[in-house]
Parts: sequence; C-alpha cells; structure tokens
Amino acid sequence: MKKVITMIVAGLLMAALNVQPIAAASKAEKEVRFVSKVKLGIEKIGSGRDARVEVKLRDKTRVKGYVSEINETGFVVTDFKTGAASPIAYADVAQVKGNNLSTGAKIAIGVSITVGLIVLIWSLAVLNSD
Repeated sequence: MKKVITMIVAGLLMAALNVQPIAAASKAEKEVRFVSKVKLGIEKIGSGRDARVEVKLRDKTRVKGYVSEINETGFVVTDFKTGAASPIAYADVAQVKGNNLSTGAKIAIGVSITVGLIVLIWSLAVLNSD
C-alpha cells in the first residue's frame, strides 16, 4: 500500500511541475476580441426598422433607435422620433442591447400559439359532444 501511495504522490508532483502559466491576454488582444464580439452581435441583430437597439458608448452617452446600416468599421443608429442618424464605430461601444426577436423565437411563439388553439378547439369539441 505504501508503494501505491508513494507512486500517486510522485505522479501528482510531476504533474504539478509541468504546469505552465497561461499568458494573460494583452489589452490590445482583449480590445480586438471585444470589437469582434460587438460586430457579431450587431450583425445578428441585423438592420432595418425592426432592429431596435440601445447602445451605451465608452464616453457614457446612450444612443437609442434602430440599426439602419452596418459596415466593416461600425454601424449607424437612426432615432425613431427625429430620424437623426448616428454613425458609431465598433471600438466606441461599451454595451449593446437589442430588442428584436430571432427567427427561432418567432417560430417558437408561432408554434405555441398554434398548439394552444388546437388544444382549445379540441377541448371545446369534447365539451360540446357530451
């Protein structure tokens, strides 16, 4: 039993010595990852009057409206009330909140409504047949 425990401890020590520290990502790398994340998020929201967003910028200002244009370096948010277009660079964004539904969510809502109507009609038919 002593040999087994000694071998396990030796194995654990060897494994612990082989661990290499993970290099911390530089600030520039983090920035690039964040910008690409923002870009993917905006592309997922899409553009058009249904693509409603609220964007918080790094300078603490907020822009509300819909995404009217998407390009490689940024996007344009147009205010619903005034129609004023605000071009925004991806690097200037601190947070984005989108208010549109994905295609999957729309399908799920449609299926739920359909199933609900079928159950309602079926239950009314069963009640009326008695």
